[in-house]
Amino acid sequence: MSRPLPPDAPVRGSAGLSLIPAFQALPGPVQRLLRAVKVDPERRHASPSAIRWVAALIVANGGSLITDAILVALGKWIFPSTQNFSHFQFSDYAKLTIVGVTVACVAWPAVTWIASQPRWLFLRLAVLVTLVLWLPDLWILAHGEPIRGVGVLMLMHLAIAFVTYPALVRLAPEGPAIVPTRRVELDG
Repeated sequence: MSRPLPPDAPVRGSAGLSLIPAFQALPGPVQRLLRAVKVDPERRHASPSAIRWVAALIVANGGSLITDAILVALGKWIFPSTQNFSHFQFSDYAKLTIVGVTVACVAWPAVTWIASQPRWLFLRLAVLVTLVLWLPDLWILAHGEPIRGVGVLMLMHLAIAFVTYPALVRLAPEGPAIVPTRRVELDG
């Protein structure tokens, strides 16, 4: 036999403990702001399956490294003055690419866990992160690095976003919407 829990009781749905009580404890303006950017734990989605997520992680990392290598080769060919550009060393950009893409891959299930429209939010986060990642490029440009080499680095950041976003949302799509339930089993 089950009966509804009081409104302040923790909620446990089919996908674990809910964020609803924490969300409802936030001030009204913060809740409205979060809902405006599609963060709404009352209307969240299930995370992608683990196997599909691992496949997307591998594809996103591999695709990003291949894309980076192609852009570096093209950059050196189009701009011969960048032949010795230190940031075009595979060991230099590969480790940063793998870390960045892996962080994005970890973020995708987290976004599905909190967002009512995960793809909408994740796309905007990808754009924002790409813009933020251009800041170090602009910093090294301001400190004397050649504009052509830095331009290729900025293009590499953009290309990584164009590889990673579709790999995640297509190969490891969010699960169905989760409707929180409030039940407690009584002995008797």
